[in-house]
Amino acid sequence: MREHEARSAPEELIEGRNAVTEALRAGTAIDKLYVSRGETDHTLGRIIAQAKKAGVVVVECDRRKLDAMSETHSHQGVIAVAAAQGYASVEDILRAAADRGEPPLVVVCDEISDPHNLGAIIRTAECAGAHGVIIPKRRSAGLTAVVAKTSAGAVSYLPVARVPNIPALLKDLQKKGLWIFGTAAEGDKSLYEADLRSPAAIVIGSEGDGMGRLVREGCDFLVSIPMKGRISSLNASAAAAVLLYEALRQRG
Repeated sequence: MREHEARSAPEELIEGRNAVTEALRAGTAIDKLYVSRGETDHTLGRIIAQAKKAGVVVVECDRRKLDAMSETHSHQGVIAVAAAQGYASVEDILRAAADRGEPPLVVVCDEISDPHNLGAIIRTAECAGAHGVIIPKRRSAGLTAVVAKTSAGAVSYLPVARVPNIPALLKDLQKKGLWIFGTAAEGDKSLYEADLRSPAAIVIGSEGDGMGRLVREGCDFLVSIPMKGRISSLNASAAAAVLLYEALRQRG
């Protein structure tokens, strides 16, 4: 979900300063915290500090946006969107692979902003036997109710981690022995020439622009999906499905 778009399906909202404070204190999984831009009183500042300490993405926005989001009409300048599922860590994902005795197969989403695309990717990743999905904290859909519904429940079974920086993540994964495969129309290697049997991270670029420059430069290989029609690219979730099932085929 883009931060400036209206929500496309009902989310679990936590509104008001006391309610948000208690949710943070209780360790409730929160996807994003929206706060009114320009309001800097002590109470709101403490809520923002608590949220950031808990790793929650804090979004400053116009008060009119909060008014439009609000279901109670008494948000007091702060609304939290509860996550449909708690986030895992990257270590949790790699541990899941080790527990299954398999080389890691991870999907990295570079700024997938459409929650339906992210949900579909998580669903396919779970079906294809991947060990987890990693998304950036900003400029990305999160584990909202829309994503959970689109995933058909896969968010309950597949760990999803959220990291502050995708290029730094790719370097860390390389140090842990994973090969990074980026998807690009101009890739120097066909998908069917790629060896996906080894520990691998498959990077799926954003819907409009594909992978960012630094993310692209962080890949070991750029792979292309053969195209026979007049359209030159696939939807992000469809591209992920093609790569994941080729990895499943190779891994037997």
